[in-house]
Amino acid sequence: MRVAAIDCGTNSIRLLIADIDGSNFREVVRDMEIVRLGQGVDQTGQFHPDAITRTLAAVDKFTAEIAKRGVEKIRFCATSATRDATNRHLFVDGVRDRLGIEVEVISGDEEAALSFAGAIQDLNPHDGPFLVVDIGGGSTEFVFGTTTVEAARSVNIGCVRMSERHFAHDPATPAQIESAKIDIQAAIAIAAAEVPITKAKTLVAVAGTATTVAAAGLNLSEYDRYAIHLSRISAQQVHDAATMFATQTREQRLALGYMHPGRVDVIAAGSLVLSEIMKATGATEFVASESDILDGMARSLVKG
Repeated sequence: MRVAAIDCGTNSIRLLIADIDGSNFREVVRDMEIVRLGQGVDQTGQFHPDAITRTLAAVDKFTAEIAKRGVEKIRFCATSATRDATNRHLFVDGVRDRLGIEVEVISGDEEAALSFAGAIQDLNPHDGPFLVVDIGGGSTEFVFGTTTVEAARSVNIGCVRMSERHFAHDPATPAQIESAKIDIQAAIAIAAAEVPITKAKTLVAVAGTATTVAAAGLNLSEYDRYAIHLSRISAQQVHDAATMFATQTREQRLALGYMHPGRVDVIAAGSLVLSEIMKATGATEFVASESDILDGMARSLVKG
């Protein structure tokens, strides 16, 4: 069956079209647009009109791709920013008009379960239990389990939210970094009260912050998802990358060959979240996975 999954987060909107037959999974199209749907939501509680315009323009592009590829089933999920926005109907109605389907505004728990299913699909269960960490734009999910989710918690420490809340300067000042750390540590403690974050055999990190940190750790000249997928990045490499991004100017970050232009403004905060997670879990390394919530969503369409 040919299926399409669209994941709309706080920072990016992504499309996966795949052919799935039993355990056989073949990727047909994978695309991403940085639309910053969550622009200002942390402060105002509402979507900015410009953010809705940018996002629906990306939906137009994805709609054309889906029509061209003969997709049989579609799932469209929206996460942290859409959960928080009081005017979410403007976005939801726009998607319905274009695709003829309802946007699922999924809970943090559902987001965690889908991220976990996608993240572990290429991993050996003998390397479990896993702690899957999904650092998004608005929230970060902590998910523990081996083949199924045993514990999960979503907390509001995404890269966009932390950037808007703490990083008024670029580069951020030491005081701003310290205030962000306090915020991040408090949120990790909330997650740790429900999820055994120090008990995993393998820490797996998914989504753009983690894969960009992996690209830095691997010293890639350009972004290469195949080199990044299942790479092992040491805690020291994570801390070094976080320090580097936090002290560079915007122009210096933009000049990095592996840096997506839409991630330039939020990677310092995102990598700081990952660095603090490494410290809190005691993990000596993380496995970077390019399979994530999109893959979990696509697989969910052929179950049952």
